[in-house]
Amino acid sequence: MAGFATHGGVVAVDFRGHGRSAGRSSVGRDETLDLDAAVRWARSAGYSPIAAVGFSMGGAVALRHAAIGTDRPDAVIAVSAPSRWYIRETAPMRRLHWLLESPAGPGVGRLLGIRLGEPWDLLPQSPVEAMADIAAPTLLVHGTHDIYFGSAHAVTLQRASRGTAELWIEPGMGHGETATSSSLVGRIAAWCVEQIDPGSPLRVGQPAASGGQPVGTSSTVPQPAR
Repeated sequence: MAGFATHGGVVAVDFRGHGRSAGRSSVGRDETLDLDAAVRWARSAGYSPIAAVGFSMGGAVALRHAAIGTDRPDAVIAVSAPSRWYIRETAPMRRLHWLLESPAGPGVGRLLGIRLGEPWDLLPQSPVEAMADIAAPTLLVHGTHDIYFGSAHAVTLQRASRGTAELWIEPGMGHGETATSSSLVGRIAAWCVEQIDPGSPLRVGQPAASGGQPVGTSSTVPQPAR
């Protein structure tokens, strides 16, 4: 958050069922409504333009919101985002699905700071299905050492955008915000500024004045309570 704040105002979002937010997590389905509310609030507070940045599940939410949201961002960045649901190609994702599908899952989730909702009755639109409907400038970032889902997911998303999304494959990078270096944060922020306000004096390493470009950030899963 501190790194993004050197380039603009930051609104950090705990999705439903995470941290201090009320409700129960739907693991990416209804969280688009949470991001919609955050973007709407930021605009009502006078911030514009707005870039939404999401990590892991938050990346999937950010992409889906940019396609179907009521208050869509001016640019969207998805870091370590899956391209589809029900990924079981790695041991960490198989453990995650056990958490989501086991009767013991809600209790274990509470220990991790996640309050899980009911399983899906209808399959929501996947991130890859949303890509063709995103009009805003889009950046996809994925590490080559992601142990949850590999960089092929980002390649799939980029292809589904019909070539309009920009793709960064980061050598040696792991998964999500914990693997995102300060230098990568700076590069992402600079990309945001270049896409949504190219005339802005804000650049890498320069503090943001009051009223600078806000960056909406969406949380990943799992996330400990705060």
